[in-house]
Amino acid sequence: MGQAPSSPADSTTRDSALWLWPPEFVDCDFTADLPDDCLAHIFQFLTAGDRKRCSLVSKRWLLVDGQNRHRLSLAAKAEILPFLPSIFSRFDSVTKLALRCDRNSFSLSDEAFAMVSVRCSNLTRVKLRGCREITDLGMESFARNCKSLKKLSCGSCDFGARGLNAVLEHCKVLEELSVKRIRGIHETAEPVKLHSSSSLRSICLKELVNGQVFESLVASTTLKKLRIIRCLGNWDKVLQVNNGDGNTSLTEIHLERLQVSDFGLSAISKCRKLETLHIVKTPECSNSGLVCVVERCRLLRKLHIDGWRTKRIGDEGLMALAKHCLLLQELVLIGVDATHASLSAIASNCKKLERLALCGSGAIGDVEMACIAEKCVALRKFCIKGCPITDVGIKALALGCPNLVKLKVKKCIVVTGDVRDWLRERRRTLVVSMDGDETKGTVMVSEDGGRGLETVVEEVLTPVADGGGDAEVEGGGGRLAMLKTKLLASKNFVAFTLRRWLQSEATSSST
Repeated sequence: MGQAPSSPADSTTRDSALWLWPPEFVDCDFTADLPDDCLAHIFQFLTAGDRKRCSLVSKRWLLVDGQNRHRLSLAAKAEILPFLPSIFSRFDSVTKLALRCDRNSFSLSDEAFAMVSVRCSNLTRVKLRGCREITDLGMESFARNCKSLKKLSCGSCDFGARGLNAVLEHCKVLEELSVKRIRGIHETAEPVKLHSSSSLRSICLKELVNGQVFESLVASTTLKKLRIIRCLGNWDKVLQVNNGDGNTSLTEIHLERLQVSDFGLSAISKCRKLETLHIVKTPECSNSGLVCVVERCRLLRKLHIDGWRTKRIGDEGLMALAKHCLLLQELVLIGVDATHASLSAIASNCKKLERLALCGSGAIGDVEMACIAEKCVALRKFCIKGCPITDVGIKALALGCPNLVKLKVKKCIVVTGDVRDWLRERRRTLVVSMDGDETKGTVMVSEDGGRGLETVVEEVLTPVADGGGDAEVEGGGGRLAMLKTKLLASKNFVAFTLRRWLQSEATSSST
């Protein structure tokens, strides 16, 4: 469903006010005389984002903010090595650590990473981003020292299967593993092996060249969540090995932009405990594979399908879904031409359906909306985008669906703004989101009682048709409008402040 972006008025005001300081005060640290304990108490009132930004101001702020904290996020550049002892002398009880390095800098080395693991041997969660100087040797040293690790997320790093095998060997309680854009997982990489005593519960593989080396992990009987996104190669064999005997605990599977066909879906159908399934932009999957899944996985509660406008999944698969998955609570169809027949069957049989999203389908009109309004009694949230419906269909939905609390209508060009006012009159408690709702006004009140209205116009972030896909794209016009508004707000604020100063000086000189 998405959230509207916050107004930039406050940040613009702060930036403008900073320009008004005399030059001698800009580089002055007003906290230099404050005790560390007092400064640490102040940091407790800041949000997580503000605390991260404050950690970049000075090393003292970083150290003080880390006092009595169990979570630490560091810019893992090579220059930080001399300061690691002092940092971790104050961060003596860290259990969650994030190390990030940008593309243009050298990251921490194996030596520094080993030092971190010695100082923080009780780590349970570690996130590595862009740490390209850490090799398999560094990961081995880290794994030997941090045996309590439960969650590891690594992205854009250069170590490979050897380092990951060391983690799986020494970190027996590891439950979640996320591997994204790891360059060491290449075509000649050794297999990543899972030990029999492993407690692995969740795996996420994203943008890997040879992700098939994780075959033994995917085949783990303890695994509950599996996410494979934009990985190269054929994945049918991996899924068939995983579910060959049906002895699996998988409850959630997410497949996105993969080379997987109905053979892979047939293997997934052996996961009898499956509750959540995402099939996103897999053009080789068809009605046959979906029918095979829904006939066996009758505990299915959430189903997301992005057909990518291939028209290989349609009424046949959805009719089977309505027949076998009576516990369905959430259904998202993108680029799938569902007709009145299949939607009527789903609305009639899936009595527990609470969340429904229909996007990018030319077959959904007012008749289908009336069917949903009449039969989806339990529906609470409904989203429709890029479908040829009119105000009649929206009104029919509002008159039905007694439990509806949120309605989102986007890119339905025939729907007018008049229906918004009609909805607010008929369903006062209904939260309605439509195109054009993102215009906000912020009232600024001056000390002398003057009022000014600053209007911030932000372009709607809507799913744009990549074959009916769900990617969010922001238009250039919206960014330009926001930039103009920021500049105008800064100019008005500076002029207002200078005018107020001149008036106060004139008053003091006259007295």
